[in-house]
Amino acid sequence: MPVLTAILLCPAAALVLVLLMPAGARSAVRWISLLSSLVATVLSLWVWLGYDAADGGMQFVERIPWVERLGISYHLAVDGFTTILVMLNSIVYLTGVLTMWDLEERVKGFFAFMLLLVVGVYGVFLSQDLFFLFFFYEVAVVPMYPLILIWGSGNREYAAMKLMLFLLAGSALLFPALLSIYHASGLNTFDMVVLSRHAFDPDFQVFVYPFVFVGFGVLAGLFPFHGWSPTGHVAAPSAVSMLHAGVLMKLGAYGILAAGIRILPIGAVHWAPVFAVLAAVGVVYGAFVAMRQSDFKFVVGFSSVSHMGIVILGLNLAVLGKAGADALNGAVFQMFAHGIMTALFFSIVGFIYDRSHSKTISDFGGLGSQMPRAVSVFIVAGLCGAGMPGLASFWAELLVFLAALKTYPVMGVAVIAGLVLTAVYVLRVFSLAFFGPVNERWNGLRDLDLAGVHLVPRAILVAVLLLFGFYPRALLDVIDGTTAAMIAGFP
Repeated sequence: MPVLTAILLCPAAALVLVLLMPAGARSAVRWISLLSSLVATVLSLWVWLGYDAADGGMQFVERIPWVERLGISYHLAVDGFTTILVMLNSIVYLTGVLTMWDLEERVKGFFAFMLLLVVGVYGVFLSQDLFFLFFFYEVAVVPMYPLILIWGSGNREYAAMKLMLFLLAGSALLFPALLSIYHASGLNTFDMVVLSRHAFDPDFQVFVYPFVFVGFGVLAGLFPFHGWSPTGHVAAPSAVSMLHAGVLMKLGAYGILAAGIRILPIGAVHWAPVFAVLAAVGVVYGAFVAMRQSDFKFVVGFSSVSHMGIVILGLNLAVLGKAGADALNGAVFQMFAHGIMTALFFSIVGFIYDRSHSKTISDFGGLGSQMPRAVSVFIVAGLCGAGMPGLASFWAELLVFLAALKTYPVMGVAVIAGLVLTAVYVLRVFSLAFFGPVNERWNGLRDLDLAGVHLVPRAILVAVLLLFGFYPRALLDVIDGTTAAMIAGFP
């Protein structure tokens, strides 16, 4: 069974069915989206459980020649990294659909664009052809503009335009860089597996690698090209913020790994010290700025910049050799853990906003006594961001921080200070919004706490954070074989 194609077809087929539905068939659109997400999640779980970590390498391979004259093929496969990233996308996809279950405005259009975005994300993680990777990358990015512009809130026009300008600038760097890789190989193929085995000229690698890194890094929230991200988070509706922070930012990090580090290892080693510094600055900067925010979503948005800095730092430390395996394992683990954590954050912030119509932290007070279940979910997400043992992010951050201390001790101390600042701004939100004197303005929220269908997506995300917090080997065993093979290929 071509299970990877089946996963890709789940949102694609649902998109076609949704487009065929009349505009008033809101319930049908919701159920089509939900069923497709459930099937995709089951298939992703099948791939995760069926992946042979001992063998490692590319598995579940599907390859069909597409444009043979140009060396383009429909080539899908998963390794230890993409196996868990596909699962991440499925979980966020499923919980995102459930989070937006009560949407009443332009339901058909919203879910159509959301399904298109999910198709693009699956395509990037599954594609082993450079042409299709870039194609699906653009498919994933473009729907963000209408999703924010039409269904967003606040200054949504500005946020949507800023997002698109930044991401199009990244694509403008990527497209010529990827074409130059194809041309310089002389192999007449876009096959990433073949290209990764080709020894490109060192000078070529050193010149092209920063274009690939920055081009993908813009989407990953790379400092100082991160400005679009918090603005987009604040304006986007809940499920879009979940997909934006949960999986779209991971496309940037995965692109750096798959099309940059894997194909241009000499260039990666050459530029790693520079980009590691930028990543470390991003960790500390994002945490500092998050401390000063008055809006829930801005706090989470800048927190994402800080935590994605840990991913980018880990990727750069991995190529330097002193603690490469720990750094790479931690970076990929952090992609998954951060994706689930931010999906939970934005899901619960959206829930609170939909009932209170406020995202301003100072507007609240004693909310824990009025919405105890919703506040408890937010606290779990906040503690995960602060690196609490027993939650998934702890293991990822621990591995990257240990690698940083072994490679650049001063930098390691700095990024650990960033984690301390994370605890500070998380506790600040807890103190101002959830505890202390009760604001009588919100007495009406007592009957609107999490329950029923609204509880399900948040409970799923909390369960995932706890599962991999207490049993990290379930992810690390899958990641580790691919990590060892990649580390062995670095110069």
